[in-house]
Amino acid sequence: MNRDLPRATARDLSAVTAAALLVLAAVLIGARIEDRHGTLRVGRPPLLADWAPHAGPGTPAALVVAAAVVAYGPSLAARLSWRPLLLTAWATSLAWTWSLALVDGWHRGVAEQLTTTHEYLRAVDRFRDIPAALRDFDAHILLGAPDNWPAHVAGHPPGATVTFVLLDRIGLGGGGWAGAFVITAGTTAAVAVLVAVGRLADETLARRAAPFLVLAPAAVWVGTSADGYFTAVAAWAVTLLALAVTGHRPALTGLGSGLLFGLTVHLSYGLTLFAVIGAAVLLLGTRRLRPLPYAVAGFLVVPAVFAALGFDWWEAYRLLVTRYHQGAGGVRPYGYWVWANLACTVLVTGPATVAGLRRAGGLLVGGRTPRPRTAAPRLALLAASALLALLIADLSGMSKAETERIWLPFAFWLLPAAALLPGPRAWLTAQAALALLLNHLLLTGW
Repeated sequence: MNRDLPRATARDLSAVTAAALLVLAAVLIGARIEDRHGTLRVGRPPLLADWAPHAGPGTPAALVVAAAVVAYGPSLAARLSWRPLLLTAWATSLAWTWSLALVDGWHRGVAEQLTTTHEYLRAVDRFRDIPAALRDFDAHILLGAPDNWPAHVAGHPPGATVTFVLLDRIGLGGGGWAGAFVITAGTTAAVAVLVAVGRLADETLARRAAPFLVLAPAAVWVGTSADGYFTAVAAWAVTLLALAVTGHRPALTGLGSGLLFGLTVHLSYGLTLFAVIGAAVLLLGTRRLRPLPYAVAGFLVVPAVFAALGFDWWEAYRLLVTRYHQGAGGVRPYGYWVWANLACTVLVTGPATVAGLRRAGGLLVGGRTPRPRTAAPRLALLAASALLALLIADLSGMSKAETERIWLPFAFWLLPAAALLPGPRAWLTAQAALALLLNHLLLTGW
């Protein structure tokens, strides 16, 4: 290692090297397991993808967006006033995500993604009577059940399916509209995280985080998986809670946060782990108790509506666990995925996030800051809470493979850790290069 490198940067590079070796091990060991036993059930371990070098109509735009963010992102983020920065971040995130999706072309990259055998749109016609479908939902979860639900419908509470049903009802049916909705909603997650970091840490760190949230490799899966939509809902739930506990209209934002948390747990069972991130927000807030009654009241609304319509969340989850082990989840080896899932996370969040998390860990564990309530340790605590939630999900054994999309909601809260790094352009270049390579060398499952 070059001795002229500053010690902290050398440690950053060591962390990135270790992460790269983890990914390499997941690739090589995964390929051997899949060749010998076929139990991983993914085309290109550790990702659900196929090797298919290609370019497409989105390629020129993706290169332009990446170059522009690397060249001008840090300076613009520092210079723009706050609201124009948020709008610019969303617009750029939209451009980045759309361009990556269109590398695979309109049909393969957007319009067909949510219409495949296992996806939500396959069940839209069965929800013509929504209350009746919800009352009967549990009866179709198990593989042996008559007319069992497609995998993603069975594997989630019906909030996601009902969302696409409602889109269909207002004339936005089909894969094209569903894909456009997911991308439009999913890209707002970058804005939500920026607002939360600005309130819970400080605006300077939020500005430093902005280009990393925009140019995240995670955008490969935001466009187009329904988990991109889940990411946005969960992100805004956390952000409204952050606004509430820092004194910004605590009744209104607390109520809004509760409503979105209630919707979040009806989009994905695993997102109940956002309680860990919510707890960190409460810890970092200056007015923790005042908004809580409003948040609790808001949280009860969505479960009450679904329960009144006949959906039993707990029974559905119990049946899902059985369904999970009836399918690929019962075949995929825990001993591989419990660490290979983390390699997926490295690919989703990129080397800058790895280095940023190393620095965040130093702030929390190393005791190197004399004021634990200053901005950087607060950001570190927020990122650490997301990492803890992700690790709990990993150890549960209910997320074996496909975590490149399943863990998107947690991954977006890891990305701001890159704000702790010096020399952002070099790190942004690495982030963009990883995303472009993934999207052009592989055909991902989403």
